[in-house]
Amino acid sequence: MFENLTGKLETIFSKLRKAGRLTEKNIQDGLKEVRLALLEADVNFRVVKDFIAAVEAKAIGQEVLRSITPGQQIVKIVNDELVNLMGKQATRIEFSPPLPMGIMLIGLQGSGKTTTAGKLARMFKKEGHRPLLVPADPYRPAAISQLKTLGKQAEIEVFPSEPGTNPVITCKKALEQARENNLDLMIIDTAGRLHIDQELMDELKNIISAIPVKEKLLVVDSMTGQDAVNIAKEFNSAIDITGIILTKMDGDARGGAALSMRAVTSKSIKFIATGEKLDAIEVFHPERMASRILGMGDILSLVEKAHKAVDKEKALELEKKIREESFSLEDFKEQLLQIKSMGPLEDILGMMPGFGNMKKLKNFSVDGKEFARIEAIINSMTKKERLNYMTINGSRRKRIANGSSTTVMDVNKLLKQFAQMKKMMKAFTSGGKKGKLMKLPFM
Repeated sequence: MFENLTGKLETIFSKLRKAGRLTEKNIQDGLKEVRLALLEADVNFRVVKDFIAAVEAKAIGQEVLRSITPGQQIVKIVNDELVNLMGKQATRIEFSPPLPMGIMLIGLQGSGKTTTAGKLARMFKKEGHRPLLVPADPYRPAAISQLKTLGKQAEIEVFPSEPGTNPVITCKKALEQARENNLDLMIIDTAGRLHIDQELMDELKNIISAIPVKEKLLVVDSMTGQDAVNIAKEFNSAIDITGIILTKMDGDARGGAALSMRAVTSKSIKFIATGEKLDAIEVFHPERMASRILGMGDILSLVEKAHKAVDKEKALELEKKIREESFSLEDFKEQLLQIKSMGPLEDILGMMPGFGNMKKLKNFSVDGKEFARIEAIINSMTKKERLNYMTINGSRRKRIANGSSTTVMDVNKLLKQFAQMKKMMKAFTSGGKKGKLMKLPFM
């Protein structure tokens, strides 16, 4: 989402670094460019004005002007102010009595409330909680069936609501069911509207009065730009929301909503959704987002994804195989599947320092079909061939290509890459079999 903004900021900071000794004038010229870049990213005008003023006040201080690396000092100041702008630190959901705790999702139609309800339920279930999904949108039958489908996929209980049922009655009965089944969390998917109106607000207030709701989370489509900020202001004024969830953060919008929301509403962004899959949701970390925006990557999130995707026992087994130089194509396929489970490759690369602005990488493309092609080629091999690729001669390569609907050139390319990778792995072990493998953070 922040690709364009990241590219512009990197260009601006590159100029400042090359300037050598900085003066008030070239700092102010640089900040004018930063201001324009933020406005073009659809950040709220008042937010930009206050942000630039805060950065300028620190950047023109003697500490920066006399610094040996003034350009880097300015990047640090901008980074710190971005973190402050977005809320300083992650705000997590705290579970406390009375249980079951109520989380109510509110927002306009099309913002992604129903899908987000399923994602939150799955995430909290993985953390050891026992959620109940509550369809409290009586006007859109598809919302109820969609929530049932999501519940089935995530193996989470869904309250059996019917279209046309008063949402307050639905929520009261769901509360009884949650207590009877010893569940500790209710995630309530409320009705939306095309526009904010009094009827919608009254309905939400009635639910809040009828059952214990601890969290009132506004779900906002981040691709709506400044409209998202205005929507948040109105909901916050009427309902006093406790937090915000930004959806479609994997889109190609300018991203201004994420930078404006906290400053305008004074409410924290608690989660961001980055795709359609049930696991495509994460806690919002201001410091990590600032790092991504400035093109410095997000190693912590990458390691967290790796921890979730990689089986520790398999990782230790892999380490042993690499050390003993017995890593095979079968193991290679297993690693590819684990990488795929971490999410789209573009997202993973975007978390690595230097890869934030993908447009910089000329002739670089992330082809999702390549994984499937490699998997098909390896699946077309016999077990003996997977364990020892050196046995794969010309006739075997033709058979493998035919069996995987690829070409001999594709098979040759894979085998060449695998051989190169084996050499690299050997380099990781100083002294071969007796050496110690340099561990990855998730091993």
